[in-house]
Amino acid sequence: MSDRNELHGRHIVLGLTGGIACYKSAELVRLLVKAGATVQVVMTEAAEAFITPVTFQALSGRPVFTSQWDARPDNNMAHINLGREADAIVIAPASADFMARLATGRADELLSLTCLARPREHTALLVAPAMNREMWSHPATQRNVATLQADGTVILGPGCGEQACGETGDGRMLEPEALRDAVIAHFQPKVLAGRKVLITAGPTFEPIDPVRGITNHSSGKMGFALARAAQEAGAEVTLVAGPVHLPTPRGVRRIDVMTAQQMHDVVLPAAAQHEVFIATAAVADWRPATQSDQKIKKEGKKVAPTFALTENPDILAAVAALPGAPYCVGFAAESEQLLTHARAKLQRKRIPLIIGNLGPATFGRDENSLLVVDADSHHALPADGSQADKLTLARILMQELSQRLSNRTA
Repeated sequence: MSDRNELHGRHIVLGLTGGIACYKSAELVRLLVKAGATVQVVMTEAAEAFITPVTFQALSGRPVFTSQWDARPDNNMAHINLGREADAIVIAPASADFMARLATGRADELLSLTCLARPREHTALLVAPAMNREMWSHPATQRNVATLQADGTVILGPGCGEQACGETGDGRMLEPEALRDAVIAHFQPKVLAGRKVLITAGPTFEPIDPVRGITNHSSGKMGFALARAAQEAGAEVTLVAGPVHLPTPRGVRRIDVMTAQQMHDVVLPAAAQHEVFIATAAVADWRPATQSDQKIKKEGKKVAPTFALTENPDILAAVAALPGAPYCVGFAAESEQLLTHARAKLQRKRIPLIIGNLGPATFGRDENSLLVVDADSHHALPADGSQADKLTLARILMQELSQRLSNRTA
């Protein structure tokens, strides 16, 4: 995903404090640079005990700063210059001790000095904790976290899992890919801040017997891209996902379901608590009227088995018909006559907006082209009718959705 140069023109100061997670920071530098950022690494003395500055100079293409007495800057004020030049300071890993320093304003070495002296209106501070689970859960650490958040610091993580000490729990530094995505998300416009968005994604699977079922080719990639883009835009996002193998976007609440009925039973009670409902899922229209308790065997049979079908609930139409319904956005995956079928679905579902695409041309792929249709008009995304990656399209849709929501309440 970073091949889109999403951090082009951004300058990141990456600070390392003492911790075994320093080895992950080398990969983080590589990912940030690949995403288009310039990266200036600053290391504490404790960080140097775990990994060498030479590694980070090679990966970033810049000499590493380690001392407040570094004489390379003309004014001998590295702690001032570094913060002024940066769009964000990312501390990864951030030890318990360093977080305590930040919370109390202590600044007796270069990295803490740089954080304290940064222009807060311009240079954000993002902190990725990395420590033992007991250290993370200690009341003192939690007080420091609360203080940092009150001061405007963004806390990234921590994750949960195995730790270098052999224990398991909260305190692991997030993986480099997650931290890269968090930095990218930080710079996205918060056009949906304070909004609550409910999204469905992926196919449904309608069982015939314990091993077979009716499904479709939907990969869920567009819905997951929309969930990530909505979260990046500041929304509180709930994602109801059919059977797909995709990682949950950071900060998104995910609920997994299998069948159309299960998706309906999750979405309908939740819809009233959300301002926006985006129905991206390719929900099966029909399901077997009965399900065989055992696998249907073919041995000795000359004729294929038959079974009756019954209609699944129409989730989008049901949400749109709710009293005080959220703003509903439908998706139409068609194989022909895209505008005709999309507009017919818009009218049939009685919703304000529908996004059409040619399903066979996009299922499972990372790129797509969309047709945005409302009651009065339609336009293509991208505008020239070409294709773009699904996350880029999702971000454009969030901008457009924000404008439509503003016009709705104006």
